[in-house]
Amino acid sequence: MRKYFFPCAVALIFVFSGCNKKSASNQTKKVEESTVEVQKIPVDTTAYNNKIESLANGDTTGRWPRENQPYPLAGAILPFKRIVAYYGNLYSKKMGVLGEYPPKELWRKLNLEVKAWEKADPSTPVQPCIHYIAVVASGFPLKDGKYRTRMPARQIDSALTIARMGKAIVFLDVQVALSDVKTEIPLLEKYLKMPHVHLAIDPEFSMKDGSHPGKKIGTMDATDVNFCSDYLAKLVQKNNLPPKILIVHRFTQGMVRNYKNIKLHPEVQLVMNMDGWGEPILKKSTYLLYIYKEPVQFTGFKLFYKNDLKKAPHVMLTPTDLMKLKPQPIYIQYQ
Repeated sequence: MRKYFFPCAVALIFVFSGCNKKSASNQTKKVEESTVEVQKIPVDTTAYNNKIESLANGDTTGRWPRENQPYPLAGAILPFKRIVAYYGNLYSKKMGVLGEYPPKELWRKLNLEVKAWEKADPSTPVQPCIHYIAVVASGFPLKDGKYRTRMPARQIDSALTIARMGKAIVFLDVQVALSDVKTEIPLLEKYLKMPHVHLAIDPEFSMKDGSHPGKKIGTMDATDVNFCSDYLAKLVQKNNLPPKILIVHRFTQGMVRNYKNIKLHPEVQLVMNMDGWGEPILKKSTYLLYIYKEPVQFTGFKLFYKNDLKKAPHVMLTPTDLMKLKPQPIYIQYQ
């Protein structure tokens, strides 16, 4: 089954022209001054319980909803809204829709997906999202030999500006390659301190054995996930923020190890996102094996406009199809 999956991002190297640091700093300041407003509404625990029970979609195994979840702090997005995201990198058309279309066309397309989800599940409001790859695994070692490229501030600021056009939240995605989360995540702190900016990590490109990204599928341990969630929890506490969301991509058994040791926090909402591409039956079976059977907290599902159509029956799963899953995914990503 795994043979149908390939790296969901293309290993790239980017050559940047000289960046005007003063201009980039000014743009960052403008973005910070105009972030999406996030209301810190206290969580209705009865409504929360009812919603996660509804997301379990009639599961009777006891896996879903996961027991002993902490209630989130005020301002939590999940499970009250479904996040519908467009994914990619502004430098590359091959890594997702964010790099394929100009902003106005991008929003026209994303709004169509938002409406489709609102129709499929009228009981759950949709929160639009821009999911931007801020640290990209590379096919070349670069100066420090870590095989990853950090996006310049001006590009991250551009992603935030695009998000603001549609009152979207933002995820910054990190592909550590031969680096690690302890090195890469703190470098994004000025963005993660913004109320509407959240974090995603991609074990596929975490090459703990020294392999080059794209040559094999990488892995992360619960300790990596826990570092990220602990880091976000401290940011929330220190800066009086609403809960952060942490997305962990997954489509194989080995991508996430020791899932039972992953810690949950009131300050952080954790989503395990089914990130593989292929025909519908393969995607559903992958969701069953690695998301449903190893519950953490919330679930996500990724859809590929091109790769999902490569193999017969050449169709992409619809919102109605995904609403039949146990549990129903609360985060939807389009690449």
